Amino acid sequence: MYIALTIVHVLACFAIIGIVLLQSGKGADIGSAFGGAGSQAVFGSMGTPTLLGKITTGIAIVFAVTSFTLAILGGQRASSVVREAAPPPSSTPAPAGVTPAAPAAPATPVSPAPSSQPR
Repeated sequence: MYIALTIVHVLACFAIIGIVLLQSGKGADIGSAFGGAGSQAVFGSMGTPTLLGKITTGIAIVFAVTSFTLAILGGQRASSVVREAAPPPSSTPAPAGVTPAAPAAPATPVSPAPSSQPR
């Protein structure tokens, strides 16, 4: 399911790229965006929808649905990258007659503190 949905999503991506590149521009250059003559809106006037426009809308809907579905499925498949803490050691009492070992001495030698007496 997940792999098939990913394949459909990638195909929809390529289809959107191809169809958008096939469409012609609206003819609105930078001059019309700032109030040039012959401009009805910033992005040009909306005419009747063409076949490529309808196909683009349909594929965009497929792309959005597959995006949301993959996001939901991906959240379910994810696992945490944080490692679990080791379980604390069990607190079973030591058997009678056995004493626990003393902690080891530090491995680095300790240097004496400098004296604060004047020379």
